[in-house]
Amino acid sequence: MRHVFIYGTLRAGEINDIGLAAARHGIGTPRLIGRAAVAGRLYDLGDYPGLVQDETAGLVRGDVYEIDEALVPVLDDIEGVHTGTDSVFKSREVTAAVGDSPLRCFFYPIDDVSAMGRPRIEAGDWVSYRLARDAVSTLKYGR
Repeated sequence: MRHVFIYGTLRAGEINDIGLAAARHGIGTPRLIGRAAVAGRLYDLGDYPGLVQDETAGLVRGDVYEIDEALVPVLDDIEGVHTGTDSVFKSREVTAAVGDSPLRCFFYPIDDVSAMGRPRIEAGDWVSYRLARDAVSTLKYGR
């Protein structure tokens, strides 16, 4: 079993929901450990966010799950992380604060170059940002 910190489209109810991804591949249901945060800057990349690790920045909110090792390649595929190819996302290790407890996890950050020119999500929470952004778009454009 491994721990993963998710902050974007892998979160429950989002387009790449981690639980649904596991179910589609016949892999055991990921177990939610809890809400978590890591230091960094969150950016809007369009249909998904990107997190740049930055110990001097605010907190990016997400969730930590305990997952079966068999789910790792599925998540890598969703994030476009493949050996020998360059990708916007990388697979890295981070210590996430789950309540008062630090927990070592892997996650999928981006680098500063990938964030260049993109809007920063100041509140550090993709889901609340996306919901507000989509609501404004619906009001403005009727879609």
